Amino acid sequence: MTKFRPCIDIHQGKVKQIVGGTLSDSETPLTHFTSEHSPAYYAELYQKDGLRGGHVIMLGKGCEAAAKEALAAYPNGLQVGGGINPTNAQTFLDAGASHVIVTSWIFDGAILNFEKVKILSEAVGKNHLVLDLSCRRTHSGWNVATNRWQTITDAVVDENLLQKLAAFCDEFLVHAADVEGLERGMDEELVRFLAEKSPIPVTYAGGAKSIDDLIHCNAISNGKVDLTIGSSLDIFGGTGTRYAECVEFNKRQNG
Repeated sequence: MTKFRPCIDIHQGKVKQIVGGTLSDSETPLTHFTSEHSPAYYAELYQKDGLRGGHVIMLGKGCEAAAKEALAAYPNGLQVGGGINPTNAQTFLDAGASHVIVTSWIFDGAILNFEKVKILSEAVGKNHLVLDLSCRRTHSGWNVATNRWQTITDAVVDENLLQKLAAFCDEFLVHAADVEGLERGMDEELVRFLAEKSPIPVTYAGGAKSIDDLIHCNAISNGKVDLTIGSSLDIFGGTGTRYAECVEFNKRQNG
């Protein structure tokens, strides 16, 4: 059954909610919310409410200490991504991450390198690896986007790609970068596709704006796709979704 997956997005060491498509090296991203609370505050909240499998995302440099603070507060309850590679991955697992989330390292520029996928999987262990296939719409359908979603790669998110990569990882995380942070609704076509074609667990993120999206995601994915809600949550300054409702949704799903 579909579950709500929480998030802790960290930018410049602070918990924020930003419009994902506005991230770049040279410009300040459009920011919806900057929290007065630490990453550990949110990690402890998720632990208290029994929410597992949430992701801590480091958006740029200067975020490692803040991310490890969250991981230490909820050992083995959170995944972490952003600049992860075989050299530093183990330090995050040792810091308390259940999984590391990787996108950019497995690409040479805009070209997917399956040898790197294999090296990474062997280095961290398949059961501790989440591959982030966050994507943008293109003439091909959806293509994985790296470099904070600014570089469109040659990797088309299709059934063949999902089947190949599933052999090396435990889960997929897929942000729909075109709608990320906009609270204008999910990419329903992408959710349906992931539900039908992904052979392993997958979490979708991007555009969810209310508790109704959790219910709808469960319906259109036949309970096969988990959903992250960020910007619309009241704990992140949003008005569309009450965090407490998401917690109750998960409790109902657990029966």
